[in-house]
Amino acid sequence: MDKSDKKRIVLKIGTNVLTKETNNISRGKIEDIGQQIAFLKEDYEFVIVSSGAIAAAKQFVNLETNGKEITVKQALASIGQPHLMRIFQENFRELGLLTSQCLLSYSDFEKKQSKKNIVNTINVLVKNNYIPIINENDTVATDEIKFGDNDKLAALAAVLLEADLFIIATNTNGIYTKKSIEENKLETIIATTDINSLKKEVEKSISSHGTGGMLSKIDAAEIAQEATIETWVVNGLKDNFILDAIQNKTNFTKITVK
Repeated sequence: MDKSDKKRIVLKIGTNVLTKETNNISRGKIEDIGQQIAFLKEDYEFVIVSSGAIAAAKQFVNLETNGKEITVKQALASIGQPHLMRIFQENFRELGLLTSQCLLSYSDFEKKQSKKNIVNTINVLVKNNYIPIINENDTVATDEIKFGDNDKLAALAAVLLEADLFIIATNTNGIYTKKSIEENKLETIIATTDINSLKKEVEKSISSHGTGGMLSKIDAAEIAQEATIETWVVNGLKDNFILDAIQNKTNFTKITVK
């Protein structure tokens, strides 16, 4: 089944956005995302790549194990993933939105048949008004920890699914210039095609809850750019961040195609 006539957005949501920089998954933020998708659904179709399974586990695991500590990240992801999906499902359902879970591994993008299956499945889901929510199959893989909070996974998904736009929701107003960070006068790089210049502007910083710094987001944008897909790096902590970006009412970074 092929794509529809709607514009396809692959939306990657980082852990810091989903938790609103706390230790708990924010139902309010998930509701905010759902409200925007509901508002835009006539013109846009969404595929979500969500981090946050480990954060969700940390929120619930002490309650479920009488305080026993679990530190293995794959185990935490296994515990947290159904909690995370339940929170998405409950909040989206109240808005009339249907959700589905898709667990992928990096190896899936290396096999011709697996890639075909992913595309066919997600196209069927979207055609039937389900919003696919993709996460890495962390239970059997450690790549998410290595590659940075699902940024690369989201970029590979955007390319495979022939997205019209790739949005990375993070906790900054896009990518800042190095000079403005050093001077504590934050200035957003509004638009560029030059990936190498962006890499020079950022440091290898790791966020407090997720595993992806800004460099991993630029690497993801580079994957998308090579497939002629524009990437937007937006501040997902703000309400209505998707709508405001589409309407150009907020500062964010566009990494445009060459």
